[in-house]
Amino acid sequence: MSAEAVETTQEPFSRRTLFWGIFASLLAAAGFFLLSTYAPDFRQPEGGATPLSKGGTGYAGLVEWLKLTNRQAPPMARGEKDLESPLASTFLLIVTIAPNSDPAALQRIIKLRSGKDTLFVLPKWQTMPLLGHEGWETKVDRLPNTVVNDWLGRLAKAKLGEGKPTVDRIDVEGRRIAVPDELQWVADEHPLIAAGDGRAILTELDNEPFYILTDPDLINNAALEDPQKAAAALDMIAMLEPAKGAVMFDLTLHGIGQNYDLAKLLVEPPFLALTLSVLVAAALAFLHGLGRFGPPRAEGRAIAFGKRALVDTTAMLLKRAGRLQGLGDRYAA
Repeated sequence: MSAEAVETTQEPFSRRTLFWGIFASLLAAAGFFLLSTYAPDFRQPEGGATPLSKGGTGYAGLVEWLKLTNRQAPPMARGEKDLESPLASTFLLIVTIAPNSDPAALQRIIKLRSGKDTLFVLPKWQTMPLLGHEGWETKVDRLPNTVVNDWLGRLAKAKLGEGKPTVDRIDVEGRRIAVPDELQWVADEHPLIAAGDGRAILTELDNEPFYILTDPDLINNAALEDPQKAAAALDMIAMLEPAKGAVMFDLTLHGIGQNYDLAKLLVEPPFLALTLSVLVAAALAFLHGLGRFGPPRAEGRAIAFGKRALVDTTAMLLKRAGRLQGLGDRYAA
């Protein structure tokens, strides 16, 4: 009686190779998904009056200047959670207003920062991107007073003053610097920094610890080209901040870090728990499948070899023909 022949097939890849290949693919897909989701939040805007802009009206120079002075980069508020954090309440928040900023976002900042030291910097210039130089901009003209007064009116009951300053030097904590071109100022009897009698450049509100810098040419990138103005910018911030080096810049007013979509909802609380549960369930189902299914079995022959197979086939044919009952009497004793 011959043994039944069993044919097996070789696996093209080992289980370990297959597992690591699938794991690497899933990891790459997850990385691509996260980068695609959060890349817009970390993309720096080109030009404009933002803390990330390296254009003349931007404030990246001030951020770097504070970083070198305090030996640590000042934090950036990218969302309302950052503005509401207990740590942020101890910082002087610098809010740089651009002509295209969101008025609703400014109102949220005013509400969240009530009772906390905040410096608002008004816009001044109209600019446009400089072709051939990424992040650069060229100055077109000064913003109309109506535009600046619209932003100023959201902070205080005041308007820009008319007329040129009567002095050519400004005193900032004992340091005298040149008056910026086309100076913006407001009338105030008790200014923190003034360009002559009653012409305030830096003023404080009566009912809130809010400060308004009417002319950004004292602290923006163009101003920091002058060593005296660069030093005066630090003196002014040191005069306002509640603690040494405690300065934070706002990015929410410029829409940075505020883009919400379905992809973010999947990877942020409270839906992050649901996403992780689905991923764990999928991983368990995959591991269960690896243990349940093995290599494919080879298909056997239709008619096997050997005498036993011949007897079994004959018996099957007799059974189907209905001859088994009559066959037994012939061999009975």
